[in-house]
Amino acid sequence: MLTLLLLFLEFFKIGLFAIGGGLATLPFLMQLAVTHPDWLTLRDITNMIAVSESTPGPIGINMATFVGNSVGSGMFGTVWGGMLGGLVATLGEVAPSIIIILIVARVLEAFQDNKYVKRAFYGLRATVIALIAYAAYQVYRVALFDGPNVKMLEVVLFAVFMFVMLKFKNVHPIVWIAFAAAFGILFKLPSLP
Repeated sequence: MLTLLLLFLEFFKIGLFAIGGGLATLPFLMQLAVTHPDWLTLRDITNMIAVSESTPGPIGINMATFVGNSVGSGMFGTVWGGMLGGLVATLGEVAPSIIIILIVARVLEAFQDNKYVKRAFYGLRATVIALIAYAAYQVYRVALFDGPNVKMLEVVLFAVFMFVMLKFKNVHPIVWIAFAAAFGILFKLPSLP
């Protein structure tokens, strides 16, 4: 039960910084991979980004549910344990947003024209951009350079090919996703543990 409480608290802390959306939480998730490598790895994060970008739902919620499910399944050894862990982590992720929205709704009306409040929100934009840029760098580093048998040439050539195709061909994105999956299977792109 202590693990469930720790899971809730870790994702509560991450949820506090979800101001810029799910991508802004990536540096915190990467830190979680360092502090709790038994919960998730950097490769898990890059895989979840790929899955989250191609499925409905916010990245942060998907990641919280994934990690909670993994931790709960490992802790209790059952599907129900996984569901409980997923629920606890997801509640931890969304609780700060709910609390902050309730507080802001009460207070913001009185301060919405305050120049300091406007400046604070302006400063938050820059911070969110920096967090997302750092997360993009980390994902790039993990996806392309960390791992056994990384086929760098194939990855770069495929990325260039996909960029050109997306720029000049008007084909539904699901076709490109299927094509990329086939490419990965064909070339057996590496996966980290």
